[in-house]
This record gives sequence, structure tokens and C-alpha cells, in this order.
Amino acid sequence: MNPLEIEGGLITVQTNLIELNNDLLVQTTEAIPQIIITSPSKPKKTFTKDEIRTSLKASTWDGIFATIFSNITGGVLLNNFLVELNANPTEIGMLSSIPMLINLLQPLGAYLSELTNSRHYFNLWVYGLSRIIWLILLLGIGLANWHYIESHQLIIWTLGVVLLSHLIGSLGSASWLSWLAILVPKRLRGRYFGFRNSVISLTNLISVPLLGWAIATWPSGSIQGYGIMLVLGIVTGFISLGFQCLMTDVNPQQQKLKLDVDESVEAIATEQQQSIIPQNSILRDYKFLKFLIYFCFWMFAVNLSAPFFALYMLGWLNLDVRYVTIYSSLHAGAYLISLIAWGKLSDRIGNRPILMGIGFISAFVPLLWLVMGNNAISIWLFLPLLHLLLGGTTSALDLCTTNLQLGVAPIARQSHYFGIVAAVGGVSGALSTTAGGLLVEFLKNGGFPVIFGLSCALRLAALVPLLFVREQNTLK
Repeated sequence: MNPLEIEGGLITVQTNLIELNNDLLVQTTEAIPQIIITSPSKPKKTFTKDEIRTSLKASTWDGIFATIFSNITGGVLLNNFLVELNANPTEIGMLSSIPMLINLLQPLGAYLSELTNSRHYFNLWVYGLSRIIWLILLLGIGLANWHYIESHQLIIWTLGVVLLSHLIGSLGSASWLSWLAILVPKRLRGRYFGFRNSVISLTNLISVPLLGWAIATWPSGSIQGYGIMLVLGIVTGFISLGFQCLMTDVNPQQQKLKLDVDESVEAIATEQQQSIIPQNSILRDYKFLKFLIYFCFWMFAVNLSAPFFALYMLGWLNLDVRYVTIYSSLHAGAYLISLIAWGKLSDRIGNRPILMGIGFISAFVPLLWLVMGNNAISIWLFLPLLHLLLGGTTSALDLCTTNLQLGVAPIARQSHYFGIVAAVGGVSGALSTTAGGLLVEFLKNGGFPVIFGLSCALRLAALVPLLFVREQNTLK
């Protein structure tokens, strides 16, 4: 009788002998009469404290400069650029849905990243190409300024650049999150991501109003002003990649060999007769599937209305872009102030209780937009308060959703799990954004109340699957 050895532990199984060869389980027919589990040896530390400290600092600086790039190539500034070009609501909806729909390619990116020997070089090539593509839009703005192309052609040009950039960039998202999941110790995830997101929010707080003001007051017009800011965005995008060079690299091939002992014991102890679903299939991971259902419904509910808040202010309420950027700064400020508190609270009580409570409050936010108007009390009181509420609730939802995702994904196949989450959530969000854009365009005056009301109801319904989600892959 040959017992099974896993990192210092001995396991024998009652009905079948399972031999573990790295991350491959092979079934044999020899029967073993009992289950014996000895205490596993203490796992070896992969990285030193100095390596982790340097990597986390570099990751924070990477986030700062990447945020400036993202603010210029997306969000309210890119929305305002299309509004200045007289884009219709469907085209605005397409602008928001393209990044989410392209997330379908994230499982492919996860698969490709697992074939490499370096997270760093894979991300460098992917994000380097996705950011340099924005030079094409810069050329388009120059041609439009010289009257070689019309405004509608520039809208199509912009959507094409967004599509191509996110098409390439989506291949690196799962790999990047897997990289951080290895570098950030589990006990520090809430605090570190809370701090990192707070710094990013501070960057939003400062950069968005300054960029918006520069674009709005540019002597030659806001379209040319956006082109100048786009040059700045491309430069900061490559600076952020430079900071990634300071992060400790992770070899995906070595990561595959480091299976969690508890997961291996659970897979062996629950092994039963042959099934049409492989034992290591994601379809058997019910904890992950429950999270995936919740995430899918929540993304659909949120993106039915959220991408159109800026359009509602710029188009329907006819507010100046400078007011909108100030509101974005208030949103970022509230996000910043609340993040660290949410991080500490999530480490203490868990992520699911926060998601349930804040999710319930967030469900009614779309209805509050319907009482806003282009008057003094809305501009100076109601809209600022609404953005403060949005910032505080969004920070909790973003942080706890990320932590919950990290908690339900097994270490051995994290990039695959992250890719599937992004793909499913992206498709769900893209469908709802497209539907919202069509409703706004065809229902005219009644479009915004319809999508805001539907979003409220669907957000409440999306909280039901969250009741059944467990935060950790534990073996009782």
C-alpha cells in the first residue's frame, strides 16, 4: 500500500488511489481502506519582504499613471469628445459596450499567458501595443482639424481605435490580476487594494478636472484640445509600463506546480465514480459558479444605466463639461476617503455583508437622477451630493467584488477563472449598455426614466444570488 504524499502530507483514499503529479490527478484502480491526512509542512516563502514591498510600491505608481491614461482615453473626457462630434446615444452606448464585450477574449488571454514564462513580458507586449494604437486617433484628429475627414468619420475612427485597443488589452487583464494575486499577501489584500485604489482615486480627483478644464478652454477648440491631452495620455501610459518593470516577475509555469493543499485534499476525498464532467472542471466549482451568476446579473443591472449618467448631464441637462469634471472629482474624492475604511472593514467582517448592504443602497441611485435638473439647487447641491454618494458606494462595491473574486478562485488556475469572470461580466454589461443606448435613442424623452427604473429593479434582483456565495474555498 503506497500512500499519497503532498508537500509533507500523507493521504490515502477509501475507494481509489489518486496519484498527484504536479497539477495532474491520475486515477488508478488500487483500493485503499482508509483516509489518513498528516499535517502538511510549512510552505516555503516564494518572495522576500523586500521584493513584495518594492513590487507593491511599483504597482501603486503603475496604477497612478495608468489612471491618467485611462481618464484621457475613456470616461467623461472621451464621452465629451464624442458629444462635441454630435454622436448619437447609440454611438455613446457602443463606446461603453465595446470594452465590456471585448472581455470575451480574456479567457484566451489567460490561456496564452499560461504558456509563457513571464507575467511581466506578456503584459508589457500586450499593454504596450494596446496603448500605442491611440496614435491612430491622434492622426485622425489631425486630419479632421485639416478638414480631410468629417466629424462622423472621426466618430467611426474613434470607435475603431477603442475596439482595437481594448481587443489587445483584454488579453492581459487576467494575467495582470493573477500577477497581483500572487504578490499581495492574503492578509493584506483588503488594506493594500484599499490603499492602492485610494491613491488612484486621488489621481482622479486631481487629473480629471485639470484635464477637463484644459480641454474646455483650449484656444483652438475642445476637439483639438482633446488631441493635445491624448499625447499626454499616451506618454503616461508608457510610464506606467516602466514601473511594472520594477515588480517581481512571476513564472506561470512554476505557479501551476503550487497547488493548495486543502484543494487537493478536497478533490481527492470527494472523488466518486466517473462523471461526464471532469473532476477539475470549473463546472464542479459550485462556489465559483454562484459568484459568477451574481456578477453576471449585477453587471447587467449596473451597466443598463451607469454609462449614461455622463450623457444625461452633458446632453439631457445640457451642463458644461467643466461642471461634469468637477462632479467626477467629487466622486473620486468620496471614493478615496471611503476606500481605506472599506478595506479595513472587509478584512474584519468579510466582503459579502458589505456587498449586500451597499448593493441595496446602490440599487436606488438611478432613481435619484430623475429629480436632477439644470437649475441652481441641482447644480450646486443635489448633483454634488449624488456624486459623493456614488463615490462612497462604488468604492465598496469595487473593492469587495475584487476581494471576493480572489477568494473564490483557486490558486492553481486563477488566470483562467479571472478570464471567465471578465468574459461573462463583459458580455452581460455590453448587452445591457447596448440595450440602454437603443432605449434612450428610440424612446426619446422617456428613455432615461425607463432605463433608470429598470436598472433599480434589476440591481435589487441581482443581490439574491449573492446570498448563496461563500467567500473562501475552505475544506471543513
